[in-house]
Order: sequence, then C-alpha cells, then structure tokens
Amino acid sequence: MSVFQMTGRDASEAAHGFRYNLGMTSGELAKRLGAECRGNSQLEITGVAAIENAGPTDVTFVANPRYVGLAKTTKAGAVLVAPDFPEIEATTLRIPNPYLAWARAIEVFHPAPEYPAGVHPTAVIAASAQIGESASIGAYVVVGENCVIGKRATLLPHVVIYPNVRIGDDFFAHANAVVREGCIIGDRVILQNGAIVGADGFGFAKDNEGHWRKIVQPGPVVLEDDVEVQANACIDRASVGETRIARGAKIDNLVQVGHSSTVGADTLLCAQVGLAGSTHIGKSAILAGQVGVAGHCHIGDRVIVTAQSGVGGDVPPGKIVSGSPAYDNKQWLRVSALMPRLPELLKRLERALKQ
Repeated sequence: MSVFQMTGRDASEAAHGFRYNLGMTSGELAKRLGAECRGNSQLEITGVAAIENAGPTDVTFVANPRYVGLAKTTKAGAVLVAPDFPEIEATTLRIPNPYLAWARAIEVFHPAPEYPAGVHPTAVIAASAQIGESASIGAYVVVGENCVIGKRATLLPHVVIYPNVRIGDDFFAHANAVVREGCIIGDRVILQNGAIVGADGFGFAKDNEGHWRKIVQPGPVVLEDDVEVQANACIDRASVGETRIARGAKIDNLVQVGHSSTVGADTLLCAQVGLAGSTHIGKSAILAGQVGVAGHCHIGDRVIVTAQSGVGGDVPPGKIVSGSPAYDNKQWLRVSALMPRLPELLKRLERALKQ
C-alpha cells in the first residue's frame, strides 16, 4: 500500500511503528466505557472511525440528534449515542456523554507510545539537577542547573529546560519545547512541539532620544496541573509578578499569552488567540480562533468570544461577544444579517428623502 493511500488506522499504525491488536467485543467495549450495549454484544470491534467512513468492525459516535440520519445509514458496527437516542439498525452503546466516551474509545484502540525510562547519552543534564524516577530523557535534551523534575517525566529530543525550573510529576514535553529560567510547572502538564514557556515579555520603554529600551522580565510563568500548551504557542514571562495559567486550561497552536497575564481554570484559548500584557481571563471561558484582547482587560468566567473578535474592554461573566470591537453576540448577529442589505436600504432611504 502506498503511503498516499493510507487512511485512518493504517496511517496511525505506520506512524507508531507497529500494528494494533486490541480487538474486543462490543459488549466488552461497552463495559470498559461504562455504557449500555443494545444490539449485538458479541460484535468484534477493532477500531474507531468517523461516522461517514466507519466499517463493520469500527465504533463511531453521534453526539447531536441532528445526525440521526447519518446514524441510520452508517456502516459502523457500533455507535456511541446518548441514552434517549432513537433506535437504529447498528448496535448502540448508550452513555450520557457519547463525545467523551468517543475520546476514551480512541485511547483504547490507539494507546499513546511508551518511552523507556533512561537518559540518552547525548543529553546534557546539569549535575545539580534533580530528575525523578522513571524519567525518559531523549537525545540532545538539555536540563539546566538547579532544576527539579518530578516522577515519570518524558522529555523528547531537543527539549531545553533552563536553570532553576520546577516541574511536577508526569510531565511530557515533545521535541523542541522550551521552558525558560525559573518557571514553575505542575503535574501532568503537556507541552507540544515548539511550545515556549517563559520567553521574555514584550516590554520596552522609550528613552529621551526616542529609542526603545528593553524592560527586564524576571517574573516566571506558572503552569498549574493538567495544563496543555500546544505547538508553537508562546507564554511570556512577566516584568512584575508572574504569568499564570490555571489548572486544566488548554492553550492551542500559535497562541500568544502576554506578560503578567492570567488564564483561569478550564479555559480554552483556541488557535492564534493573542492576549496583550496584563490580560486576565476567568474560569471556563472560550476564546475562539484569532481572538485578540487588548492589555489590562478582564474577561469574566464562562465568557465566549467568537472567532476573529477584538476585545478592547472588560467583559462581564457569562457573556457571549462577537465582532471587532466585540459586543453582544445576539446584537452582532442582527447587525451581520443586515450588512448585505445595506446598499438596498440606502437606496430606499435616498428615494424616501427625495419625495
């Protein structure tokens, strides 16, 4: 098979370098996920697939009742659905949160690669550094003076940990991630490829001749437990105090978090979000792709800012805002619906004025 013909399972197996052998019955899978199996509990399930291209040994999911039609025609052997989902021909695994169950099913059939404990001979680890038991340190990793890294850490090739960093247990850093000096990282933190934690904040003061003078950025970045920072995202250190990402927050690719900012627990910053310095985001907020937030703004808990919006002021908790400058989403939807009609409305207004 050509690499260009690989899809789904074949491509994943090729990437991991081995063939999966994790088949189980639909009943066994249901038990593992905590779901109720309706239909054939002895159906062999060997993988996961999207509902449109799933085959008779795949499990798929439907989390939205609008997709009942697809569920009725899918060739999947089993479908993860909510308890009240209509009966369909395929075997159903019924569970209150089918999307979460789908995520767990992916883990079942596609377990993460395991990296053996040990230190690659090309790694450079300072004598004063403390590395917890069962760590896996890859090729050309650098760990600076006085670092402390917890148990079961995995540092893949070319990861660099600057001096005086403190990292908790089960840390996972993909290739080329960097943690700068003095930063503090909790347990179960994941850094994807090229993530930079603790680079200098963008701070400059103009001197009397009009030249920009760099403001030193000594304050660390703090990543609390269960934070994930994805590829090529940058979280800047602070000029005063710290930059803090709270427990469970997820930072998507190419996100910029400015110096001295805070991001609340379980908040999502989606791709290309930019937070200027001293921005404060509450808990369980969602900033969709390419949202920009001006400095010193306070975004409340559970706020949703829709894609490509620009936030120039504070946003109260629970609001949904859109546009640039951002304002109430419902009003923005009405205004957006009117935009294509503006030429026609202008002509009608001009005719009315002439009468």
